[in-house]
Amino acid sequence: MPEVSVVFEHPDFIIVLKPTAVTMHYADGDISILSRLNEMGYKDLFLVHRLDADTSGLLILAKHQKAAALLASMFQQRQVEKYYLALSDKKPVKKQGHICGDMKNIRRGNYALTREQTNPAYTQFISQSIVLDDSVVLRLFVLKPFTGKTHQLRVALKSIGSPILGDPRYSKSEADRMYLHAWVLRFEYLGTVYQFAQPPTEGALFQTTALQQHALLQTLPWEIQWPTAKAGFAPSV
Repeated sequence: MPEVSVVFEHPDFIIVLKPTAVTMHYADGDISILSRLNEMGYKDLFLVHRLDADTSGLLILAKHQKAAALLASMFQQRQVEKYYLALSDKKPVKKQGHICGDMKNIRRGNYALTREQTNPAYTQFISQSIVLDDSVVLRLFVLKPFTGKTHQLRVALKSIGSPILGDPRYSKSEADRMYLHAWVLRFEYLGTVYQFAQPPTEGALFQTTALQQHALLQTLPWEIQWPTAKAGFAPSV
């Protein structure tokens, strides 16, 4: 059974490191984050944001309804900074910048990015090539989503020609996992700033020395020189 580890515990919420193959809610044959935490003694938790089942990384769960409402509002108002790591075996059409557009459900739960800006998904990204220990050249991305649309990051990278390695929906390149990881969270809660960084613990490529020692992972992501955010999407932290 995939192991869920508790990274931090607050009277109002917990931060956990979610493994892959764990869903948000129970479905037939699935292991859900809530049921697994319930087995660990954490009962009556509230989800305030989500990660896809195949995505690993940091997740916040509220301990009571008042905290859940406040944290959910913070996500909606873009008061929580989120940074993800991703790997692709395809070179992007641009190395860094913005990806912005409406998300359209095209078929069977798959989405595509359009040029319309009615209710856009917006992501900033930085990428660099990386030569792994076995001389395989991949593309490492640090992703900063300002919105939280379904499959947002997966569709964003596909739209610039670099689908995430191992993505069962949007990539033709198979791997031992989908190489998308929720790496860093930073937010202010009731006057205190909290920041958490957890590198991925699953996936052979994520465990290579070249990736773990890469310069992008040795720098706090908010200290990276990011492109100026589009109007209306500036972070508040």
